[in-house]
Amino acid sequence: MLSIKNLHAGYGKVKVLHGITMDVPKAKVVTLIGSNGAGKTTTMRAISGMIKATEGEIIMGAGSDAKRIEAMDSHRIARLGLAHSPEGRRVFATMTVTDNLILGAFPRLTWARPKGDVSADLERAIELFPRLKERRHQLAGTLSGGEQQMLAMARAIMLNPDIVLLDEPSMGLAPILVDEVFRIIARLKDEGVTMLLVEQFAAAALNVADYGYVLENGRIATHGPAEQLRNDPSVKAAYLGTTSH
Repeated sequence: MLSIKNLHAGYGKVKVLHGITMDVPKAKVVTLIGSNGAGKTTTMRAISGMIKATEGEIIMGAGSDAKRIEAMDSHRIARLGLAHSPEGRRVFATMTVTDNLILGAFPRLTWARPKGDVSADLERAIELFPRLKERRHQLAGTLSGGEQQMLAMARAIMLNPDIVLLDEPSMGLAPILVDEVFRIIARLKDEGVTMLLVEQFAAAALNVADYGYVLENGRIATHGPAEQLRNDPSVKAAYLGTTSH
């Protein structure tokens, strides 16, 4: 579904990623954990086209449908079915909740992706995130931080994507909202949505994920099934002692 091979990327002369290789299989949740500055968000930005890889391959799909996307612009990658819910939410503050969600389906409305039933998917997104249902006519900028995070996630789902990148969905949220975010991620997983999750709460991420990668200084330090990483003494000591919730 998503295959990353020897990925190098950074910002100008600052190199952040030094040869990352990882896979996100179809209908699975893969999490990328690591300390601040390890390169997690840079990885997500390189995958979605927000920054360009300087070396390596990013491949979406499999077999005859496989496409290399590392040189593509973000809008072309989105049309192929990759949705990115970025760190920091980035909702359209002066537009309503409903209009933000409809914008998430824009490639479908322009037939750049199969259209399907956008109205039905809009209602599904609202039902999936009950707090948004109550505020569907509010301007996005008037929502709380937690509500804006849910809107960013719901907007990504409106693409009817083949894969979703979730970058720090619990950042800055109260514990009760963190629990709700992970409940929604678990539900999407049950529905077969393919996800790559970057998350500060490593324990919670490994609880919902099928597989995990640990990123240190722009390199993959270790990887394996999520349960294996949860029980790995070095991973526990570095990431699970203070980041569980």
